[in-house]
Amino acid sequence: MTLLKKLLGAAATIAVTSGAALADPAVIFDLGGKFDKSFNEAAYNGAERWAQETGGTYRDLELQSDAQREQALRRFAEGGYNPIVMTGFLWPTALETVATDFPDTKFVVVDAVVDLPNVRSVIFSEHEGSYLVGVMAAMAAEGDTVSFVGGMDVPLISKFACGYAQGVKSVKPDANVIVNMTGTTPAAWNDPVKGGELTKAQISQGSEVVFAAAGGTGLGVLQTAADEGILSIGVDSNQNYLQPGSVLTSMVKRVDNVVYDSLTAGVEVPTGLEIWGVENGGVGAAMDEFNAELVTEEMAAAVEEAKAKIIAGEIMVHDYTSDESCPAF
Repeated sequence: MTLLKKLLGAAATIAVTSGAALADPAVIFDLGGKFDKSFNEAAYNGAERWAQETGGTYRDLELQSDAQREQALRRFAEGGYNPIVMTGFLWPTALETVATDFPDTKFVVVDAVVDLPNVRSVIFSEHEGSYLVGVMAAMAAEGDTVSFVGGMDVPLISKFACGYAQGVKSVKPDANVIVNMTGTTPAAWNDPVKGGELTKAQISQGSEVVFAAAGGTGLGVLQTAADEGILSIGVDSNQNYLQPGSVLTSMVKRVDNVVYDSLTAGVEVPTGLEIWGVENGGVGAAMDEFNAELVTEEMAAAVEEAKAKIIAGEIMVHDYTSDESCPAF
């Protein structure tokens, strides 16, 4: 089984040689690459965990442009790979077309919803996890100003920002939450220099804690925060280790578990819509040896209390994608 990738200008031709074993899975990583130390890498870690535990093999592809989406899906489906897992919110158009053409192939999409009988759609309650880290940010800041750096300016990233601001203001109602997005194209996910520049600008406005939800761009945010002596918050994967003693926590999305579960289920992977939030462990605030000295007992207790109230329905965190508004702004 061989996957050949040839870039022809801005597009790519993907070829799968004949003889691919039926039911080997495939994973397609979104723009930014599988080693972005964030969203895509969480998916990669899940696939690798499955491979190591089972001895199974999978094929993967890192997208180089949006133009590859339908072609990549179609080539994998034609090659007999099943299930085919993809990460990112920009998949619906390509997936709707290809999944319809290959009704016997199972597809799994993370961060998007496609209502077809052979598609598993998994979305996360990022606003709930962001609320938790917002509580921590407010408690860690001596003053009233914290900030947020998003990647591409889309409703999904505003969902993070809004939840974060709500968490901050649950502790400090008069807090100032500075929000900046990196850009309006997919390039916004992989611009650590711009991420650092935005962070410096926010620090000049008084920010003491910055939450980055920006893929590879966030690496520049975390680095700059460490260099400038403020705290940062990572995203998707546990990024506490990247700047030990500087990263207050990370808002983890268990994309790794979605991929692991999907590859484990194989062709029997369940289909339909799933929502992973605080209640089922889909999102949360990472605690480990790398941030242990930064997280006080009071912070940890506040996070647990907020989690319990979210699960009980006593705290209703607003989902920006429901109506594209935010009561905390």
